[in-house]
Amino acid sequence: MRVLRNNGLLLVTLGLFAVFLVGLLLTGHAEQNAELAEHGERSANLWAYAVSADFGQAVFENWESEFLQMGMYVVLTAYLLQKGSAESRPPDGGIDSDEPPEAHQTDQGVPWPVCRGGVALTLYKNSLAILFTLLFGASMWLHAVSGAAKYSDDQLQHGGEAVSAWSYLGTSEFWFESFQNWQSEFLAVAVLVAATIWLRQQRSPQSKPVHAPHSQTGV
Repeated sequence: MRVLRNNGLLLVTLGLFAVFLVGLLLTGHAEQNAELAEHGERSANLWAYAVSADFGQAVFENWESEFLQMGMYVVLTAYLLQKGSAESRPPDGGIDSDEPPEAHQTDQGVPWPVCRGGVALTLYKNSLAILFTLLFGASMWLHAVSGAAKYSDDQLQHGGEAVSAWSYLGTSEFWFESFQNWQSEFLAVAVLVAATIWLRQQRSPQSKPVHAPHSQTGV
């Protein structure tokens, strides 16, 4: 079972994601049917809810905030410091990520962009931030598409007009949905950055060693 041991963190987090996504689907479906019953309408089946704008909006507006948080965290921790925090680079540098990758082009086992250099290396040096930027952009657009469909349904029911995804991006409702998630994500990050100055979690790579002084920065 070495594969399970070596990949336990990824497998467990993906497993929890699946469990919570199914939980969101089932509870959202139940909530929708409760609202339909209140208005004397027929219940929707689970599949119809799974492909609905209601479920899509609930999923993608949260994915959007998560990818924004992680992407910004990757970039901010590359340039900003917090003395004493396990989440910060040491003020005096001296960590492996500071070494010029060009000095390791001939090392055994290095990723191919390092060996190739040039544009490939430039992109690879920023590939993590690029990935989260793309995921954030895609999630934001899917939030807009699903939100526009839901918003249009509500508008049509009250004598209004349907809107496009681009138009929905300009509504206060879209930004309210986004900001209510974004603010909580960055509060959680700020708490983690500050808490790791004084608090510890033994064995966690997100924590300094239990014996480390509060002034020690980084793990």
